[in-house]
Amino acid sequence: MYVDPTVYSGAPAEARDSREMAVYARLDALGISYLRCDHDHADTMEACEAVEAVLDVSICKNLLLTNRQQTDFYLLMMPGRKPFKTRDLTKQLGCSRLSFATGEQMQALLGAVPGSASVFGLIYDPEQRVRLLIDRELLHDAYISGHPCFSTSTLKVQRQDLLERFLPAVGHAPTFVDLPWPEEC
Repeated sequence: MYVDPTVYSGAPAEARDSREMAVYARLDALGISYLRCDHDHADTMEACEAVEAVLDVSICKNLLLTNRQQTDFYLLMMPGRKPFKTRDLTKQLGCSRLSFATGEQMQALLGAVPGSASVFGLIYDPEQRVRLLIDRELLHDAYISGHPCFSTSTLKVQRQDLLERFLPAVGHAPTFVDLPWPEEC
């Protein structure tokens, strides 16, 4: 996978998909600075490791989940290397079994294509149909990363800017969860 070794500050000079450009415009309008790394399509955590090295940030795993009835949706942000077990989350939320949302649901709710879900897609959820869940472990990092609705770029923003400026501006208050690491045998 090709990763551009240059770290950019701000939006790309060339026009890209309007949904991606809207993420940059919203961050700029809020006065939130961010660094950007451009790369080939990176929709797995393994592919993101090279991006992690260029941006000097831990890659955040973002999962769009739904309940069995597909009436409730959750965007889960967690450390990229932490394994995800549905039962650990459903216990904390007190809900029925969760599964992954479809690509169509991801596009409708977050403006993102599969493999590109991130907190930045919440600009496309003004009705607040998606409940944001953040693993508390991410609060230990000074920066948060995510795709701007397409997995050919990754953004690095200060955690405080995300929590105190971006999320209030898009009308989403996070629910913090504690997902465990697997026990060693």
